[in-house]
Amino acid sequence: MSAQDTTEDRYTVISADCHAGADLLDYKPYLESRHHDAFDAWAATYVNPYEDLLADTADRNWNSERRLAELEADGIVAEVVFPNTIPPFFPSASLMAPAPTREEFEQRWAGLRAHNRWLADFCAAAPGRRAGVFQILLNDVDLAVEEIRRSVKAGLTGGVMLPGTPPGSGLPELYSSAYDPIWAACAELGVPVNHHAGSASPPLGEEPAARAVFMVETTWFSHRALWHLVFGGAFRRHPELKLVLTEQGSGWIPGVLDMLDYYHGRLVAAATKADTAESKFGAGLADSMGRGPSQVWRENCFVGASFMRPHEAALRDRIGLDKIMWGSDYPHDEGTHPYSREGLRLTYAGLPRDEIAAMVGGNAARVYGFDLDRLGEIAARVGPTVRELDEPLKEAPADATSPVFAQGGSVRIW
Repeated sequence: MSAQDTTEDRYTVISADCHAGADLLDYKPYLESRHHDAFDAWAATYVNPYEDLLADTADRNWNSERRLAELEADGIVAEVVFPNTIPPFFPSASLMAPAPTREEFEQRWAGLRAHNRWLADFCAAAPGRRAGVFQILLNDVDLAVEEIRRSVKAGLTGGVMLPGTPPGSGLPELYSSAYDPIWAACAELGVPVNHHAGSASPPLGEEPAARAVFMVETTWFSHRALWHLVFGGAFRRHPELKLVLTEQGSGWIPGVLDMLDYYHGRLVAAATKADTAESKFGAGLADSMGRGPSQVWRENCFVGASFMRPHEAALRDRIGLDKIMWGSDYPHDEGTHPYSREGLRLTYAGLPRDEIAAMVGGNAARVYGFDLDRLGEIAARVGPTVRELDEPLKEAPADATSPVFAQGGSVRIW
């Protein structure tokens, strides 16, 4: 009997998308001592560009007790923890910034390792309730593999945060076999490769339209990881590899899989006809890929469906019920906190109980290695009840900031 059964009338909710990081100066003890003087100089002049990391609520990123209390009040018993605050020596987000000089590259690698060490301690402060996602850079694959092995050994079970390779990065594209050692290490160690929205967009400049264009394009640039790894044959060479696409929506998946299947079939067929103009585009594709895109999705891929919308839940059979992992995006403004229960009602009310249980916790437990029996004991105290989530939400909370509550939030975007 599973924990979901023993809690009787409550769901075990695991957020597959939360964010955390240390307060800036608290990273110093996690740096190698040879970087301490450089860190002091950097930190003395650093100006944080993010308002939410300067607000009085910023400690939600590192205050373990506050975090546990707020998540429990929101009905959540465990979380997958993506990075949020700025690690040492980075100008802003750390997801892809290749350093302009060798010295800066070494410092930024040291900064990411400091974050990963801090994260291991942060996760250990709540045993069994946090799956920490550790960071790497792609400039040096050997260093990346070394950090993957060290992080898993340190107890981080959330897998690797895969940076993007946007236009202009100077890095090989994600379909390149140069990254095979990374895929091999993650497959061997049983941890997923996570690709989070916002981690692959190129810089867009400071024109007034830049932010709007970013919002339109950022999810598309993040989706690219799927077809890069599929067409690149990563899953043929490493059949145990798991890919998780997080905070990119989920309603786009059926249509994109149809498109990828179409191109796969078209190009593979064209490769058998040497006298056609298209034959060169499919040359070698069947051998390098193995299975088709939809089959790869069914066997290897998952979606971190942050603040999932009602129209996405309606597509659950086409996406794959066993692929969907709901996320609150705590502590971000676009997240569902402190109205996650209401967000869950809006999206899932009226659906079969076993299907809700899979999407709000069961799938994440399987992908990230959470113990549902152990978490069920906490859920029996704080989890949303079956009756609660069966009640349709008639009116959104007036001060809710998540897009899931926005008027027109069921429009089929992403």
